[in-house]
Amino acid sequence: MRGLAVATYKDSGVDVDLGNVASEILFEAAKQTWRNREGLFGGIINPFDDFSGIRGFDVSGLPEGSIMSMGFDGVGTKMELAERRGQHWTIAHDLFAMVCDDAVIRGGEPFVVGSVLDIRSLKDADGEPFIREMTELANGYIAAAEAAGVAVINGEIAELGARISGYGEFNYNWSAGVIWIARKDRMITGDKIQAGLSLVGLGEDGFRSNGLSLIRKILVESKGDKWHSNNPLLMDVLRPSVIYTKPMLEMFGGFLGEPKARIIGAAHITGGGIPEKLGRMLKPSGLGADIYDPFGPCTAMAWLQKAGDVSDEEAYNTWNMGQGMIVATPDPEKVISIAKQHDITSKVVGVVTEDPGIRIKSKGHYKYDKTLEF
Repeated sequence: MRGLAVATYKDSGVDVDLGNVASEILFEAAKQTWRNREGLFGGIINPFDDFSGIRGFDVSGLPEGSIMSMGFDGVGTKMELAERRGQHWTIAHDLFAMVCDDAVIRGGEPFVVGSVLDIRSLKDADGEPFIREMTELANGYIAAAEAAGVAVINGEIAELGARISGYGEFNYNWSAGVIWIARKDRMITGDKIQAGLSLVGLGEDGFRSNGLSLIRKILVESKGDKWHSNNPLLMDVLRPSVIYTKPMLEMFGGFLGEPKARIIGAAHITGGGIPEKLGRMLKPSGLGADIYDPFGPCTAMAWLQKAGDVSDEEAYNTWNMGQGMIVATPDPEKVISIAKQHDITSKVVGVVTEDPGIRIKSKGHYKYDKTLEF
C-alpha cells in the first residue's frame, strides 16, 4: 500500500519562516513608536527584545478617579484602493484615526495600540515575498503612531489564504484595539451641552474610512471594472485620514495635562456622517444644532456625488462632507488656535440650539446653500 505524502504547514500556504520575517518588520516598526510615550503615562516596558516576547506599559501612580477603557475598529474596505494603486503607507493613518479619535471624543487619552493584520499570502504567485508592501505598512505604522502620540505594543500577522480576497495578489484586512485612560472629571459625555455653544468643525480633505462601498459602486458603474486605471480621483479617496488626537488632547488637557479650551461635546464624523455622529453627541441633552457654515466636500466627493446621482441627504448621511470632527465649546477661538498650531483647518460651522434635530446648510451638489433637515 502506497503511503500518503507527508504534508507540511508550508504546503497548505502558510510559510512560517516568511511569517517570522514579516512579524519582525512590524515589530521593528512598533519599537520605534515606543518613544512616543517616553516620560509619559503608559511608557512601554519590554523585558524581552523579541516580537513574540512579553510587553507591558507603566501604569504606576494612578490618581483617584482614573478610568481606563478600550476601543476597537478597522479600516473596512479602503484597502482595496491601496491594492489597486499598489500604495499601502496611508492605511495605518486610517486605522489609527478610527481608534484613537474615538477615544478623545470621550475625554480619553489613547496611549497604546495593538493590531491584527489578516493577509491572504505573504508571497506572490511566483513565490516572491511582499517585502516592499509590508515595509510600506510598517512605515505607515510609525508615522501614524507618531501623529497620534501612541505606542504600538504588537503587530500580529495571520496568513489566511482564500479567506481573504481583494484586487491583485496582496490582499489584507487590518483592525486594531486601543487602550485609553481618562480622569472622571474630564470625561466628555455630552450631558452638559447647552444651547448657544459654538460648534467648531475640524477640516478633513479625504473620506477617512467610511462610505467606501458606495464609492466603489459609483466608480464601477461610471468607469468599469478597471476604474482605478489612470484615475486621479483615487489620490483624494486614498488620502490618509487626519488624526485629531494630539490637538484634542491639548484642548481638554488629556489625562494629566492642563486644559487649554473647554470641550463640552465632541463628534467624530465617520460612518453615518454629521446627522448620526452629531446626533449621538447631542442625544444626552435632547438639544439640536444648526450647521450654517460647514466645510465643503473635497473634489473627489463632489465628483462622486454627481457621477452617482447621490442626493445631498444621502451624501451627508454617508460621508463626512468636509469635516472629520465637530466639537461643542464656549471657547471657539482657543479651539481654532490650537487646531491651527497642529496644521488643521478649523472654523465655527454652527451652533447648538434649543430646537431638536440637525439642520445643515448644504454644500452638496444638488441643494447648495439650501437647508437640509435631519
